[in-house]
Amino acid sequence: MVAKKVIFSGHVQGVSFRRQAKDAADNAAISGWICNLADGTVEALFCGEESSVYKIINFCVHDMRRAEVSSYTVEDAECPDENEFRIL
Repeated sequence: MVAKKVIFSGHVQGVSFRRQAKDAADNAAISGWICNLADGTVEALFCGEESSVYKIINFCVHDMRRAEVSSYTVEDAECPDENEFRIL
């Protein structure tokens, strides 16, 4: 299991970014959370099998409907104790 904290920048708020990420995370058995930040970015914590975590990051960057990610940062994190993915 790996955990990655990701901050997505660009046109990522007001486009169902969090909902699409939650749906993808639920389908991939990813736990963690996602939230809007005051500066217009979206922060997420993805925890699961390494390949699944990287697939969801790739989905968020390249395949989100209506969203445009201009940049993102990824850093290692700790997996949460919960086994679900939440929108904060």
